[in-house]
Amino acid sequence: MIKTMVFAGENKRLPLLLYSYLAAEILAPFFASFVIMNGVFFLVKLIPFLNLVLELKIGLADFVRLFSYLFPNMFLYSIPMAAMLGVTIGFSRLSSDTEILAFKASGIGIYHILPPLVALSLVISLITGYFSIVLIPHGDQAMQQMMYQLAKEKINKGIKERAFTEALGDLVVHVDSIDKQTGVWNHVWVSDMRGREIPAVTMAQSGTMKTDIEKMLVTLVLRNGSTHIPEQQSAQTVSFDRYIINIPLKPLSRAPNFKSRGTMSMGELLQRADEKGRDTAGGRVYHTEFHKRLVLPVGCLILSLLGMPLGLLAGPGRRAIGVPLGLTLYIFYYVLFSMARNVANSGSFPVPLVMWAPNTILALLVVIFIRRTAHEKQLLPSIVNDSFDALVSWTIIAADWLYRKLSPQSGSVYKQSAVNKRSLAAGKKKKRLRGNVSLRIFHFPECDYYYGKNCSIEFKDVKVALQAGFQPCTFCKTMMPEANALEQQEISP
Repeated sequence: MIKTMVFAGENKRLPLLLYSYLAAEILAPFFASFVIMNGVFFLVKLIPFLNLVLELKIGLADFVRLFSYLFPNMFLYSIPMAAMLGVTIGFSRLSSDTEILAFKASGIGIYHILPPLVALSLVISLITGYFSIVLIPHGDQAMQQMMYQLAKEKINKGIKERAFTEALGDLVVHVDSIDKQTGVWNHVWVSDMRGREIPAVTMAQSGTMKTDIEKMLVTLVLRNGSTHIPEQQSAQTVSFDRYIINIPLKPLSRAPNFKSRGTMSMGELLQRADEKGRDTAGGRVYHTEFHKRLVLPVGCLILSLLGMPLGLLAGPGRRAIGVPLGLTLYIFYYVLFSMARNVANSGSFPVPLVMWAPNTILALLVVIFIRRTAHEKQLLPSIVNDSFDALVSWTIIAADWLYRKLSPQSGSVYKQSAVNKRSLAAGKKKKRLRGNVSLRIFHFPECDYYYGKNCSIEFKDVKVALQAGFQPCTFCKTMMPEANALEQQEISP
């Protein structure tokens, strides 16, 4: 079977069996992550939506239709995360079960695995792009129209006879009777709390209500009445023959003919940016929105490719740290994206340069990680790992020094524990050295990192460890003379 999949010159067929196997390993955790994350997002969005349902008295069918308009916005952020987790978990499983090692032994290297990964990531990013460019503007527009209709119906049906109606926001209306033919109200009472601590009360013999769809404005026309305006020290009473109250509506969306930048197409965004000037504050907002819809799908492609080197960090006897590391990089990317969007909106730098900076940084990181993984190198350069190891060691030494300063009578806990370990080891069989395969360093049994997660190889003595290309860690370097002397004593008769 493997012979039919080799990439030698005599066989030019694509290894479809291998590609389909890798796709299945990636898609299974991808769909699982996608369902779980959208379930979490659904619960987060559901609570404020329940308040909306109760306020507008939305039926089940309208609620489902209204909530469906939110899914494209949720998918824009959940699909990239699910894609990265799917790739990371899939390759972690392959690496932990030594299948990647079997691929390499069969002549299938890391670069041979890239084509199905790139193809699958490209398909997922194109789907994300479709959500970002097409479905989200259409969904926002449809939701805006539906919310306007619901608000309008609430107003038209909200005014009832002999009932206090709060459908007009800060105004409470009470109508004694309504003429079924003309729609004229009789004996109207209005309590106005707009900008007041004590409501202004208006009473009129009759009244009507008009709605302006274009301006989202409700107008109450009251006739033959009086308005009572209480103040802190005094009160005013104003009689009128005709009194008009304009009430700007506060629905969850604007009028259906209003075009916000979230509902505009890509061409409309560029046109509006050119009208206002791309270098002006108003034009930069539309230009930034245009690039945002392109940046996020490309970011999905890059995050998916990033999952492969992170997944290959796992292996037999090693923890799968790719998932938490991937989530950290995912958060880091979206923090950079949010910062870039703010700078693009309010800064003076070119919008394309700023908006595409996070993707450029992440793409360079992916190229470096894949290249180092393909050449069997550590994901991070040795100098970074050595610096981290040195930082940890010096932190331990500093903590020990501080403890001895605070408690001089107890001595060094760190050294005492090392002496106790050496004394116990002297009375027993000598323990071997253990090496960290990823960092290429070894530890003595007295070192706190001796049982580290990556210390999966053992050496007979220091000489063998050094010949294998391993170096002692920062703490174990201090024990090298002592260890050499102990070996010399064991060799001498």
